[in-house]
Amino acid sequence: MSWPTKKPGGLDASEKASFGKGVFKKCDGCGETLSADAFHDSFEVCPQCGVHHKLSTARFRELFLDGGALEAWDAHLAPADPLGFSDGKAYPDRVAASQKSSRAKEAIEIGQGAMKGIPVAYGAFVFAFMGGSMGSVVGEKIARLFERGVASRLPVVLLQASGGARMQEGILSLMQMAKTVAARERLRDAGLPFVSVLLHPTTGGVAASFALLGDVNIAEPGALIGFAGARVIESTIRQTLPEGFQRAEFLLEHGMLDRITSRLAMKAEIATILGHLLGPRLGAS
Repeated sequence: MSWPTKKPGGLDASEKASFGKGVFKKCDGCGETLSADAFHDSFEVCPQCGVHHKLSTARFRELFLDGGALEAWDAHLAPADPLGFSDGKAYPDRVAASQKSSRAKEAIEIGQGAMKGIPVAYGAFVFAFMGGSMGSVVGEKIARLFERGVASRLPVVLLQASGGARMQEGILSLMQMAKTVAARERLRDAGLPFVSVLLHPTTGGVAASFALLGDVNIAEPGALIGFAGARVIESTIRQTLPEGFQRAEFLLEHGMLDRITSRLAMKAEIATILGHLLGPRLGAS
């Protein structure tokens, strides 16, 4: 490794800003600056204070699924532009930009994997794609995830991180709430478990539909979970909200969640939960 040589007068402002970029990372919780490798090795959980930082969908796959392997379902589905929507930039252009920046075709991936040897129908939102917003394709893939779970007799594990319904698709986006809930109920009728994992943030139409309908609802520490934003609620009801409102800890205290678990322990915990819920069927699978 070659070290940078010192210029007369030292580094200029642009060099100071970039020096060490990608080598060190500052924790949003405790403010400690650690090596980027330390955060990478701990799947973006601060080794000092345990605060959870954003983790990519690919790394969640690596953490949760045996061997990081996912047999993808319906990866070919891509959004259309049924409304010809433009907010100063055409919707297809926004989709193309998100596909390029996120390296994903849409805001969710689904497929079959295994957790501690237990086959599961697995889904995970891609927050980097338009804030994990739910449009027609996302809703269709979630519905198919539940339906494939029924057809293949698999439990469903779904990781949510979303800003809610996708405004560029209007009512077609909002109707996904009803469609996904109906598909989730068919999984319940089939006697198959649904473990819902709520990441930061899980909001809007996603939170108001299937996200809190798990047989077990598990959240990461500090995750923001709710429908409308705090400022909107306060201006509507004209009251000051309690401290920590809409955070995972507040929801657990008020009975909206079953567990808050570090992502580092979540795979083992979900496997244990599935073992209890599946019971004798687990050996038969």
